[in-house]
Amino acid sequence: MPTQEKVEAVEELKSRLNGVKAVVLTEYRGLTVQQLGDLRKQLRAVSAEYKIVKNRLARLAIASSELQGLGTHLKGPTGVIFSKEDPVAVAKAVHAFARTNQALAVKAGYVEGQMLAPAGLKALADLPSREAIRAQLVGSIQGVLAGLVGVLAAPQRELVYVLQQRGASAGDESKAASS
Repeated sequence: MPTQEKVEAVEELKSRLNGVKAVVLTEYRGLTVQQLGDLRKQLRAVSAEYKIVKNRLARLAIASSELQGLGTHLKGPTGVIFSKEDPVAVAKAVHAFARTNQALAVKAGYVEGQMLAPAGLKALADLPSREAIRAQLVGSIQGVLAGLVGVLAAPQRELVYVLQQRGASAGDESKAASS
């Protein structure tokens, strides 16, 4: 018979997982409380949360949802990272933390409708940020537009050069004729 506390824990986890863009399952064995606090702080900076869950309760929370595929990875000590914001920022934060804290192991992930292995999450973390992609796009468009302006201005510029040369050669001819 489930206790009221467990029912509430499952409902709370369901509400947190409702509408998420990214979920990452991690194994936190070997991390200190201070390191977990640092991880939570880094994840809060990218609008994500980290919660240590009981596997059985997590399986109940994700049952009959699009996150059901994560159930096979709910073994051992499990921490769940979930975000309703930018999944790339979450992946970057997790991998940056894992680089400095080898004890954190990524088990699996779910990003915008797709299940990802740890290698897939690493590839996602290696993508440039949204701002960097926007800057590259704006730079590309700006380069094309600058080239177009140069092409459109070329006939007028060439006409000015021709008229200057014509005027200079006419001046030379008038000097030669007057001498």
